[in-house]
Amino acid sequence: MEMKEAALDHLSLTKELILADYRTVWESRHVSLLARKEVFMGKAKFGVTGDGKELAQVAMAHAFRKGDWRSGYYRDQTVVAALGELTWQQYFAQLYAHTDIDAEPNTGGRMMNGHYATRHLDERGHFLPQTTRYNNASDISPTAGQIPRAVGLGYASRLFRENPGLQYLTDFSDHGNEVCFATIGDASTSEGMFLEAINAAGVLQIPVIFSVWDDGYGISVPIRYQTTKESISEALAGYQRTDEKPGLEIITVKGWDYIRLIEAYRKASFLARTEHVPSLVHVEEVTQPQGHSSSGSHERYKSRERLAFEVEMDCNRQFRLWILENGYATAEELDAVEAEAAKTARTARDLAWKAYLESLRPDLDSALEGMARAARDSRAGDDILAIRAHLQKLQNPLRSDVIEAVKQTVRALRFEEIPAKQVLVDWLNRTKHENWKRFNTFLYSQSDESPLRVPVVPPVYEADSPMLDGREIINRNFDALLARDPRIFAIGEDVGKIGDVNQGMAGLQAKFGELRVTDTGIRESTIIGQGIGAALRGLRPVVEVQYVDYMLYPLATLSDDLACLHYRTAGGQKAPVIVRTRGHRLEGVWHSGSPMAVLLHALRGMHMVVPRNLTQAAGFYNTLLRGDDPALVIEPLNGYRIKEPLPSNLGEFCLPLGEPEVLREGTDLTIVTYGSMCRIVMEAAEQLATVGIEAEVIDAQTLIPFDLHHRILASVQKTNRLLVTDEDMPGGASAFMLHKILDEQKAFRWLDADPQTLTAHPHRPAYTTDGDYFSKPNTEDIFDVAYAMLHESDPRRYPSLGYEISDWSFSGSRWWKAQE
Repeated sequence: MEMKEAALDHLSLTKELILADYRTVWESRHVSLLARKEVFMGKAKFGVTGDGKELAQVAMAHAFRKGDWRSGYYRDQTVVAALGELTWQQYFAQLYAHTDIDAEPNTGGRMMNGHYATRHLDERGHFLPQTTRYNNASDISPTAGQIPRAVGLGYASRLFRENPGLQYLTDFSDHGNEVCFATIGDASTSEGMFLEAINAAGVLQIPVIFSVWDDGYGISVPIRYQTTKESISEALAGYQRTDEKPGLEIITVKGWDYIRLIEAYRKASFLARTEHVPSLVHVEEVTQPQGHSSSGSHERYKSRERLAFEVEMDCNRQFRLWILENGYATAEELDAVEAEAAKTARTARDLAWKAYLESLRPDLDSALEGMARAARDSRAGDDILAIRAHLQKLQNPLRSDVIEAVKQTVRALRFEEIPAKQVLVDWLNRTKHENWKRFNTFLYSQSDESPLRVPVVPPVYEADSPMLDGREIINRNFDALLARDPRIFAIGEDVGKIGDVNQGMAGLQAKFGELRVTDTGIRESTIIGQGIGAALRGLRPVVEVQYVDYMLYPLATLSDDLACLHYRTAGGQKAPVIVRTRGHRLEGVWHSGSPMAVLLHALRGMHMVVPRNLTQAAGFYNTLLRGDDPALVIEPLNGYRIKEPLPSNLGEFCLPLGEPEVLREGTDLTIVTYGSMCRIVMEAAEQLATVGIEAEVIDAQTLIPFDLHHRILASVQKTNRLLVTDEDMPGGASAFMLHKILDEQKAFRWLDADPQTLTAHPHRPAYTTDGDYFSKPNTEDIFDVAYAMLHESDPRRYPSLGYEISDWSFSGSRWWKAQE
């Protein structure tokens, strides 16, 4: 009783506050129960809820302050609602996938229920103030995927506190006092991302509180298969800070113990806010009354004893008992609160469902009316009436159901030209555009800050511009950028003291300090997460992954969180992280790869820049750091010691995205490539010229976006032949470029010969110069393939060379035959 009274006195817990918490936990419980039922009734597709975690989350909410952040997952409905950032009607609107931002502001119906995101951008796509609100970074479903960015959210507070140059950014921070509350289920702590983040937070000493909701299971798998010692706090005990060494404060607390939960979060938030000490709050004996999700019952895998425990130790039940035992309310008062909470949940559900149906009604009604008119006027009236009747019988027709019916009707009218048909065609065209806005927008920035809108400024060269190594040019450009914008900082392995492994940042840490140019550990996922969190908070991180081969380590964080952030929040959040790496050609299996197809498909939502030299790279960094989209820049690994002229407007010249550059004019053949291949293709083009073949060489420069103004098409219209080459494997980036040129630009109409691709072999590059030569396209291969294309059309002028040229289609049947 003494601890309880002290805690109550310190936190000023009143009857009104306690009953407000009681109301919140029961409202949250009832919406969880109803959500599951809505799925089973067919009104929602899937349901995942936060029941059993309610009490810990209201306790957490008491520790939140304006400006703080939550980086959580799909169990956090209670804390978001307790902070006033979620109404229960919005909760159900998300369950029903209501696409109206006013109804469902978190994701515009793009994510399943339980995924919350504060709308940080105004209608123009500009940042809104963050210090005056509670902030929710957009939730994601992949287990532990929300944790890497928590490192960045906390790290930003450290930068805001310790870097005087950021003090003017008062909309983003109040002297670095903001805390990040990261949440995760106990089973997901087995993921490497979580363990990586715990270590990073301990090293960096940043204000992050990691809360683990420990309900003993990962879906059906019990904790004994998940966690050493069956306890994440015991397993991580070595991270506990001491008087001599920094680390984390590790706190354990029961998920049903209201007072100790409040005290735990009071302690953790005080340490984080005042001293930037990270904490792990291990919330034990949490329950999950309905099991993992609507996909099945937990009775299939939990013992009778465990099910009985979950009933007995349910946090809402224990909270009720505590209130009664301590005389804060009568049973009748609590019954009334629970009844009112149930009513509130039902009302929210009904209002959300009504609003959702009303949003569908105009298109449905106009479609039915148009189909009825078509049935009256058409010879196919009976068929159309049958289609219409089927649509009317659907209990809860979706937009796709209506479109399906209208398209079937138009097909039935294909031999008739009547006004009713045109009405339906117009309906389809209108709804196609409207549904594109609902479901397909905001993959990239649509604001006036988009990098596609950055004015082009060419590099300026003086008559006496010196020739410098490429590494010196990129170094001086980063110097200019860091001097121009205090929001810019660079982090990565070996970036700081030695200035990265290729000296692109050499000397910059000494000039700008460790907060601006910073070494990290070998932890690619949280390097990316460090960038995401900082960018969410208005900073401009340049985060380095040392080689493009290593991009496979943080690929999940890049794809699941960063690349789709702007899309999945329907334009509500952005994180313009610039990921810097290098690759293509060096030595061996893990330092000379070019896994472009993996990146192209996983990172839609990011720009992908593939400069041929370091001056081009500098120009693209200048553009991207003036824009508001995330991007990946792959510098040419073999270009750092190649001489280039030094521009006089470093940090200022900006190159356009999506605009290829013609490196060599030609009339016989168009060769499209990028990156390190440009030099090899140019060498081949000069050799082709000696035999009378004039190749036009085009550097794509960026793969996303790709040739926005169809410059390559104009070349093919002139040359009538196309060769696309790169260092990826067959079916990779060359196939991507070929699709863009043939399918989108329709260049096939001007081809007089089959288009060709020339790629690397379908295996990792072999070691040494010979390994590279026989693994990837080389000058001779390009010459041979180009020559063969001209030989096909004019064998007299270009007679056969007599030898078999390299066949880079070995990934197909010829490869298998070669193994026989």
